[in-house]
Amino acid sequence: MIQKIKEHIAAVEAFNAKSHGEVEQFRIKYLGKKGLLNDFFAEFKNVPNDQKKEFGQTINQLKTKATEKVATLKVSLTSEDDTKGVYGDLTRPGEPVELGSRHPISIVKNKIIDIFSRIGFNVSEGPEIEDDWHNFTALNLPEYHPARDMQDTFFIEKDPDVLLRTHTSSVQVRYMENNKPPIRTISPGRVYRNEAISGRSHCFFHQVEGLYVDKGVSFADLKQTLQYFTTEMFGKSKIRLRPSYFPFTEPSAEVDVYWGLETETDYKMTKGTGWLEIMGCGMVDPNVLKNCNIDPEVYSGFAFGMGIDRIALLLHQIPDIRMFSENDVRFLEQFKSL
Repeated sequence: MIQKIKEHIAAVEAFNAKSHGEVEQFRIKYLGKKGLLNDFFAEFKNVPNDQKKEFGQTINQLKTKATEKVATLKVSLTSEDDTKGVYGDLTRPGEPVELGSRHPISIVKNKIIDIFSRIGFNVSEGPEIEDDWHNFTALNLPEYHPARDMQDTFFIEKDPDVLLRTHTSSVQVRYMENNKPPIRTISPGRVYRNEAISGRSHCFFHQVEGLYVDKGVSFADLKQTLQYFTTEMFGKSKIRLRPSYFPFTEPSAEVDVYWGLETETDYKMTKGTGWLEIMGCGMVDPNVLKNCNIDPEVYSGFAFGMGIDRIALLLHQIPDIRMFSENDVRFLEQFKSL
C-alpha cells in the first residue's frame, strides 16, 4: 500500500494541465470528498502497527504535493489568461500614449529661427565658455572700458581671460573671423551674467543675435528687417527706434513695438504707454569689422539682439522667469499643443 501511495506522489509531481478544467478534475481525484486521499486515510486502520508511522507520513506527503500542485497550476493558468486578455484581444482600447511637450524657450527660439530663415539668415553657434577677445575686446570693449561694467561677468577660476559668455555677440565675432561677406546669420544660445535672481531676471538666460554684413548695408535695411520680424512674431507692425548706446554698434537704438492698450494686462506690460521694448540694434561699428579682418571702407553691416526668455514671457503671459528652469511638469504640460 505504501508503494502504491508513492506511485501517486510521483504521478502528482509529473502532472501538468492546460486548462482550469483539468486542474479541477485533478483536485477532485485526490482532494475531493470521494478522492484517493480519503480512501487511503480509511485504510489506515487496517495497516499493521509497525507500518502506521510510515504510512501516515506518506499519505501526508501525497496530500501536500497534491495541494501545492493545484495551487501552482491555478496561478500559472490565471497569469496566462491575463496575458492573453491584454495582448490577444484586438478589440481592447489601446493604452493612451503620454505625449511630451517642448519647452517654451525652445518654442520661441525655433519660431525666431524660422522667421529669419525665410529671408536668408543661417544659424551659427559657439562655445559658452569664451575668452576675453571674442566676448569683449573684438567687440570694441578693450580692457578697462567702462561699458564692461554693464555686464557682470562670471570668470573661470579667477582667470580674467576665460569667462562664461555674457552675450552671443561672441559667436558673431567667430563667424566673421571664419567667413567672408556677404554674411547673414543669427546666433541663438544661453548666456550668463552675475545678477541677482528674481521674477524678472536670472543669472543665465537665452539670447538670439543677428548680423548682416555686405556692401551698401544701411540703417534703412535694419529697420525694414526688424519691421518684418515684429510683424511675423507678434502680429504687430508698428515699431519705433529710440537712440541708445552699445559699444559694438554706431549708431545704436532700442526697438519698441506698439503692443496696444486693449486689456488690463496690456496696461501692466507697457506701463500704460502701449509701447514695449523688445531688443537693441545698430550699425556694426567699423572697429568691430576691422578686428574681424573685414574692410569697413568696403563693407557695412547691422546687428540686433533680443532675449528669448523675455519674448516667451510676453507671448505666453508667464509671470516669473524662474519657471523656465524649475522643471515643473505641471507648467511644461501646458505647452503640449504648441
